Amino acid sequence: MTLDSAQVDRPSRKELGRVLVETRALSSDWAPTFAAVDRAAFLPDLMWPFDMDTGRSVGVDRAGDPDAWYAAADSNAPIVTQWDDGKHSGSKPGRVSTSSSSMPSVVYAMLQTLEVDQAMRVLDAGTGTGETAGALTHRLGRRNVTTIEVDPSVSRQARERLRAAGLYPEVVVGDGFERHAAAAPYDRVLATVGVREIPGAWIEQTRRGGLIVAPWGTHYSNADAVTRLAVGAGEASGRFTRPVEFMKLRAQRLSLPKHGEYIPAEGMEGAHTSATEITEAEFVTGRYTALPFALGLRVRDCAQAAADKRDGARPVWFYGLDDRSWACVMFRDGEKEARVWQSGPRRLWDEVEAAYRWWVGRDKPGHTRFGLTVTAEGQRAWLDDPARSWPV
Repeated sequence: MTLDSAQVDRPSRKELGRVLVETRALSSDWAPTFAAVDRAAFLPDLMWPFDMDTGRSVGVDRAGDPDAWYAAADSNAPIVTQWDDGKHSGSKPGRVSTSSSSMPSVVYAMLQTLEVDQAMRVLDAGTGTGETAGALTHRLGRRNVTTIEVDPSVSRQARERLRAAGLYPEVVVGDGFERHAAAAPYDRVLATVGVREIPGAWIEQTRRGGLIVAPWGTHYSNADAVTRLAVGAGEASGRFTRPVEFMKLRAQRLSLPKHGEYIPAEGMEGAHTSATEITEAEFVTGRYTALPFALGLRVRDCAQAAADKRDGARPVWFYGLDDRSWACVMFRDGEKEARVWQSGPRRLWDEVEAAYRWWVGRDKPGHTRFGLTVTAEGQRAWLDDPARSWPV
């Protein structure tokens, strides 16, 4: 493996490793891999670090500001590496981020969850920059890692960077949602892209007793969680381990109709109105909290969009994905009740409020109390006990 020791020994990179160890994201068995596989070696010259506090991405060019570039590379933050499926150009952020380098803490926590041993065969779904495939290859060897990426350009660049680092997994251009049986059966499947449905092909291609580790969620929100599924006879089941947010598998992205296609020309005047005692603080709980994830498990075919607060008011919208039902709850500072508007065949807020009451009534369970079971009949979520599940 080819390494530039001067670059790998950067103080900022050593500090990142220390933070990962202290937060237990980096375990001792993966520490040699972190030391050898440098995230910076897999990043493009122009990239867009994502600021977790502001929710914004800003372009950084290695040629123009190498210090800022390496600082971003050695940070525990996600970095956008492609916008708009490669159609974007220029140094400013594009419209939709479509490829990235995930937070190192998330990457190495997921690698821990994968529980690999020497000689295990792994399918890495979503090559991206190639860093995760590189880490797996360093740990398991070139013949045991297959990585698949739908974007030919992204795949090509990852292959080039892997080779430059002296790492040679099997790099495949294809849809990670579909079957890739050339190297099957796999002992492990790792997805570094968010999914809304666990592909049956992953279960079919994984040996019994193997594991599937993937960021999974619903279309209700971007609040995903890592699922660890043990593969059995035609099914896979297991608990969620931690909250995450990932870019979605292209085949499973939500294509939501525009707001104006839900709300009629006369606006909300003809909608059914009511009120709720649920407060904004109770309902709008923020990133990585359990509530939006739980609501997504309980309210099917619904997407939520919380608007920014203006003049003390925050509207939260709900859109039906199986029809044009919609709802809006308006939270206002200083008011004990929030006004609600609903229209369409479904009363979406009623469904959401019932799900909220269900969650509160079970002591506000966190992500790790929930689980997922996937069979040929579909996906079912559960709380604490797989025997008491419901379809999602």
